[in-house]
Amino acid sequence: MTPSIVRYGELKPCKTAFIDAHTPGSDQKENFTIIGGGVSESPDQHVHITDTPGFNIGAAGQPPKCRNSLHSHTTAEVFFVLKGRWRFFWGRWGDAGEVVLEEGDIFNIPTGIFRGFENIGTDYGMIMAILGGDDAGGGVTWAPQVIEDAQAHGLVLGANGTLYDTEKGETLPDGVTPMPLLTEEELKAYPEPSAMQVIGGSVRRYWDMVALANEKPVKVIGERGIIRDKPGFEVDFLTRASAPEAMHRHDRASVLMPVRGHWHLTWSGGNDILAPGDTALVPAGLDHMATPSMSGEAALYHIVGTDDPAGPTWQG
Repeated sequence: MTPSIVRYGELKPCKTAFIDAHTPGSDQKENFTIIGGGVSESPDQHVHITDTPGFNIGAAGQPPKCRNSLHSHTTAEVFFVLKGRWRFFWGRWGDAGEVVLEEGDIFNIPTGIFRGFENIGTDYGMIMAILGGDDAGGGVTWAPQVIEDAQAHGLVLGANGTLYDTEKGETLPDGVTPMPLLTEEELKAYPEPSAMQVIGGSVRRYWDMVALANEKPVKVIGERGIIRDKPGFEVDFLTRASAPEAMHRHDRASVLMPVRGHWHLTWSGGNDILAPGDTALVPAGLDHMATPSMSGEAALYHIVGTDDPAGPTWQG
């Protein structure tokens, strides 16, 4: 057994992953599916690792001023910023609340609300995503105006969850109808929480976590995490000061995602170096250890699945 490593420089983007791929302001974004099928609606999406450890790993890359349109998930969606400066916004029209995140910050977006995000930095930016469940693609709902705007630019989403590009001459297959728009009555079921309601319980800042991880890894998301949630996985944050100094194993597959610095991944029978943006899937039962390989700042997110259902955000 050896870890499966996907390098940042080898990530293969899809520019037609979602319904807003032709909509001005959203037509330059790139979607990456690293582990699992993700939430892409396009058959053109490349999947780097098809097996899932109970959750999916993906990423979004966008140039400045490019945004991802308003949508909702029924399972967890957690982002951390790898590169750039990002604004996350939510609500039926995206004006219920917002937060700006910097590199290393993490956001456990509540399920069941419409959310979107945009790169407000000056360079190409990248955010990494953790999506709950093995089948993360089964729970995406677009705000009605997103579907309408897409149709005006040639993209139609079928009720089967597949995109059809009328500009390429594609039409809905026989028996497949367009994805119905949510009614005003159905839209009432989507909350409009304020920034105060969301940020305190769902956002954690990189430098705060660095301070907390001075002696041992920080449980960022989990039943006993600083973000108290049970989305079907747990997220830990490690730094040079808190990296384990002994080989260890997990009873299920885990994922390592460096944020800063280079990390030396050692396992029974081999070793390799991980850089920021790389993703390593470590098999269950494999003895391994990750330690910073050079001097300077070093930080890493560690994700492992749990037996909790990957459903709506847990409140305990």
